[in-house]
Amino acid sequence: MIWIWIGLMVLFMIGEAMTPGVLVSIWFAGGSLVALVSALFGAPLWLQIALCLVVSLALLIATRPIAIRSINQKKQATNADRMIGQTGVVTEEIDNLKNRGQVLVGGNVWSARTATNEPAQAGAKVRVVNIEGVKAVVEEIGG
Repeated sequence: MIWIWIGLMVLFMIGEAMTPGVLVSIWFAGGSLVALVSALFGAPLWLQIALCLVVSLALLIATRPIAIRSINQKKQATNADRMIGQTGVVTEEIDNLKNRGQVLVGGNVWSARTATNEPAQAGAKVRVVNIEGVKAVVEEIGG
């Protein structure tokens, strides 16, 4: 069984190496390693298989969420993200309670709401602090 566990461990590691960026089988390589060690100490076959399965499952449960978060940290930038930090002018009074308001930013008219929930009058200068869906979240700036 020692050679079988070595073979399985190598196969799982090769499978993992061939799928960059996506964790697929590294947990099973760890389970195979534990089963290999148990085989070296003369454990019965049923215990080797049980250890392989239990350790693989435990590694999967314990590390997959962390691994997925670290792999998927890339945020996909959009054209709207370029609007954050830009200044614009309120073209239609912004009133969050009435769910209305527009701003002109970068040559484009956006539906808008204020970050402070205070109304902003037409003609006021604003800075885009966030984009929520299709609305620009703005704050008034002096001058």
